[in-house]
Amino acid sequence: MKKLLNDPESAVADALAGLAASRPELMVDQEHRVVTRRAGVRPGKVGLVSGGGSGHEPLHSGYVGLGMLDAACAGEVFSAPTPDRILVATRAVSAGAGVVHIVKNYTGDNLSFDMAAELAREEGIEVEKVLVDDDVAVEESTWSAGRRGTGATVVVEKVAGARAEAGGDLKAVADTARRADAMSRSFAVALRAGTVPAAGRPGFDLPEDEIEIGVGIHGEPGRRRGPLRPARALVADMLDAVLADLPETSDPVVAVVSGLGATPLLELYVVYGHVAEELARRGVAIARNLVGNYVTSLDMAGVSITLCRADAELLRLWDAPVDTPALRWG
Repeated sequence: MKKLLNDPESAVADALAGLAASRPELMVDQEHRVVTRRAGVRPGKVGLVSGGGSGHEPLHSGYVGLGMLDAACAGEVFSAPTPDRILVATRAVSAGAGVVHIVKNYTGDNLSFDMAAELAREEGIEVEKVLVDDDVAVEESTWSAGRRGTGATVVVEKVAGARAEAGGDLKAVADTARRADAMSRSFAVALRAGTVPAAGRPGFDLPEDEIEIGVGIHGEPGRRRGPLRPARALVADMLDAVLADLPETSDPVVAVVSGLGATPLLELYVVYGHVAEELARRGVAIARNLVGNYVTSLDMAGVSITLCRADAELLRLWDAPVDTPALRWG
């Protein structure tokens, strides 16, 4: 294993220290591994908290800022943050209008956020939970009951953040987030496993001529293994899976092509080109897109494709100003 680390045990803390040094508009509570906006939450605004295991950067700390999250909790690599740390984040962004927890559908994340929400409610903080479950690769796994939460998380956090920034109440913000999740589906393939620093070896073995089809963002197995094929054929199969489960409406889509950590942009643009070509052939219009590393899995080589059916309201929220380490426009 060759990584730019000091010690695998300090990797998350060291990365958060680097984030704090690079982004003076953010504050990092190293004791609790919580990233918040230095300016705080304005009175009466709904607070947004998300989080999960580290290793998926820029998710989640890279989306803290104007127009997205108010706080992010970082667990250890691929491990959910503990309830007490989520409670610290929830308290930090509670400004009198309640707090929305955006949670990827994994068992550990669910348990931690549910317990933190219960503790927060005992303190008089109203909390709404929004579950992200967009991955169509598998319906059940050892990591989750139901679909896993993956690439759509960035879409959910963006539109919910815009609704909160515009003054939406707790129900409106939570409903917006749930609607974005309901209209989103994702699918990923891996060419090579990522290496967890503490383990020092890849999470799974793949022969040189095989890929994992439907892989999860922690390296969980997908639908099957298959031969490596040209990008055009892989994209067609991935879109078959996504579109088979995506709600059928006349709305265009927001298309997110995300690398899994070790995929060059050259390859991601090859993939996006085929996504655009294939969707056009199938009569699906792309209204907006992202191409890059947005929801990753350490140094896994591979790609995920996320489509979100976006009506005029969701597009308006998507286009609203955002200023975070990983997303910035408007």
